[in-house]
Amino acid sequence: MRAAVYPGTFDPITNGHVDLIERAAKLFDRVLVAIAEDSPKATLFDSAHRQSLARESLRYLPNVEVMTFSGLLVEFAQRQHIGIILRGLRAVSDFEFEFQLASMNRRMAPELETLFLTPAEQYAYISSSLVREIARLGGDVSPFVPQRVQSALLAHFT
Repeated sequence: MRAAVYPGTFDPITNGHVDLIERAAKLFDRVLVAIAEDSPKATLFDSAHRQSLARESLRYLPNVEVMTFSGLLVEFAQRQHIGIILRGLRAVSDFEFEFQLASMNRRMAPELETLFLTPAEQYAYISSSLVREIARLGGDVSPFVPQRVQSALLAHFT
């Protein structure tokens, strides 16, 4: 079985994430969306809420599973018997950090490969942090996130 893990904080999951996951679901038998519980980033939603939003947003994809994880991604991937890590690249500015991360992961777990995917052009500028800021300021986030995420952001900020 060809399987890949797509890690992130997904705070919240965006249409850019969904686009990448949809395309990965066509390439792999199983795609595991791995939501980091112990990210150094301050998150708006706790990991259980982020997991719930992601599950609801992706429920129409039968070969996609959503889980939370803590600790090192490479160890999580090994426990799940997954040999491919998916990472998204929105712009050239993402590349340096992602390249460094992929190199570090390869050093820790040489059997794991990192595969970079780019989002569709209409999603390349979307980031969770920008979505959170727009929502915080009362803006319309409907073009950027699934409906359930939009509702959760609205509830959080009102």
